[in-house]
Amino acid sequence: MRIVFMGTPDFAKESLEAVYKAKYEILAVVTNPDRPKGRGMKMMKSPVKEFAEEKELPIYQPLKVKKNEEFIEELKKLKPDIICVVAYGKILPKEVLEIPRLGCINVHGSLLPKYRGAAPIQWAVLNGDNKTGVTTMYMDVGMDTGDMILKKEIEIGEDETTGELWDKLSKMGGELLVETLQKIEQGTAPREKQGENFTMAPMLNKEMAKIDWDNKTAQEIKNLVRGLNPIMGAYTFLNGKKIKFWKVAIATENEIAAEEIESLKNGTVILSDERDGLFVKAKDGIIKVLEIQGENARRMPIGDFLRGNKINEYEVFE
Repeated sequence: MRIVFMGTPDFAKESLEAVYKAKYEILAVVTNPDRPKGRGMKMMKSPVKEFAEEKELPIYQPLKVKKNEEFIEELKKLKPDIICVVAYGKILPKEVLEIPRLGCINVHGSLLPKYRGAAPIQWAVLNGDNKTGVTTMYMDVGMDTGDMILKKEIEIGEDETTGELWDKLSKMGGELLVETLQKIEQGTAPREKQGENFTMAPMLNKEMAKIDWDNKTAQEIKNLVRGLNPIMGAYTFLNGKKIKFWKVAIATENEIAAEEIESLKNGTVILSDERDGLFVKAKDGIIKVLEIQGENARRMPIGDFLRGNKINEYEVFE
């Protein structure tokens, strides 16, 4: 089959590499334009572009796809049998979806119809789910609403971060894409409607990263911390300074006595010691901080942090 591949981040790069290794004919790779990044605002290539350059594959980087007649005509001239789309970052218009004779297929990081949208992996962790997976589907004009082809399920560990799950699903997505292509080629690919029982996974925003000590349980705070690791980190304030938590656990009863803390405000430091750690009262539990980042500092294990930074017992995170 003659394939056009469209994708941008490392999640998509794994799928492109899998298709390349399966020796499919890749006519072109379409990815987002290079973007300035970091303090020096250096122009950075997407992981997909880097791989395509390494393998000397033709590359297109349109600023937009919708109403981009010149780019759409270029796609038509390529005459692809199928277009594979993985985390490309742009919505494809009907005119593009109708170009390949076998349709456009997508790799999505959830068990559809759960978590349609831009951040399915992150929301599975944020919501404390114990399983997720990857779905391949035929694309239509809706947001992840197309007919499903194949699914593969995976368990989410109770301490697993978004970054760790992302890496697993990236590889799984590549494997499932190749399997999907093989079934389409053989004419044996299933096609299943999604139905109306769906949930959404919208883009994350910085406002949601602030820890709500008053209303969130210890488990919900833990899920927030691992769900935003390594994207932006969950944060709180102590004495007016912004502190990020990168890894936390829920303290067990034998780690810290529960007496006399019920009357304390949520967010109160119960124990702060470079050897024993940092424990903070939360709703329905106690948070044990394992990895932390001070304002304008690097992230580090809590013991290292407390050796150079004083946090007093009964101070309150806000």
